[in-house]
Amino acid sequence: MQAEDGSEKMTRHGSLKISENGVLQTHSGLTVMGDAGPITIPPEVTIAIAKDGTVSSIPMGTKPNAVQVLGRLKLVNPPEANIVRDADGLFKTKDGVAPVADAAVSVAGGMLEGSNVNVVESMVTMINLARQFEMQMKLLSNAESNATKASQILALS
Repeated sequence: MQAEDGSEKMTRHGSLKISENGVLQTHSGLTVMGDAGPITIPPEVTIAIAKDGTVSSIPMGTKPNAVQVLGRLKLVNPPEANIVRDADGLFKTKDGVAPVADAAVSVAGGMLEGSNVNVVESMVTMINLARQFEMQMKLLSNAESNATKASQILALS
């Protein structure tokens, strides 16, 4: 992505849109950078993104063999030690140098990466654990109370 300050940033979020000017953007409005700069999409076309990141268009109403390559997404794989998450949620390199494209990185078309957590299931589990904790604390409190009363009875004897 091209950040507002002009620097390059990285994301794993692949939800893209086309701006009014035909520029490929993220849903937050940042320009998607290709190997040769921003990728522009002509009007009245169907878009396809290949596994290698190649963005192609097929004009509507024509035969599917009239494919035009518009650009290629800049797919990178910088060393994990050189990546830091910025305040806007995007990744950048620690040294500020834009990483080079990596041919080994691929794109899964039609897929969006999401959370691996089921929110409802996690919430129910958390509520159950909280109730179990409360029950254990009541048992400990009752045991302590019984011990105190038993010591008082033994002290009277």
